[in-house]
Amino acid sequence: MASEDLIEVKFRLADGTDIGPSKYSPATSVASLKGKILAQWPKDKENGPRTVNDVKLINAGKILENNRTLAESRLPVGELSEGVITMHVVVRPPLSDKSSEKLQDDSPKAACCSCSIM
Repeated sequence: MASEDLIEVKFRLADGTDIGPSKYSPATSVASLKGKILAQWPKDKENGPRTVNDVKLINAGKILENNRTLAESRLPVGELSEGVITMHVVVRPPLSDKSSEKLQDDSPKAACCSCSIM
């Protein structure tokens, strides 16, 4: 495959840092892109994704589906052959433990007032 056919993509994390840019084949699946994000996730970041299902990729306001390829997911924006495509990465927060939720629900709610007298 010629290098002109490759698509250059970088992944923007929520804090504004980037992973990449790297070049990918148009036949690369979204799921494999998510796998590459997991492998390259910065070790110093808190709340990193654990699995591919914890990651959502957004391109041009659309959430990309795992079973689609990069070519199918790419929106034609004036045929950006030389530009880098920025995809935003959203990490699903870890699910909380149901037993800890129950403990919180059983605790009595403290009544509080937020009145202000001026």
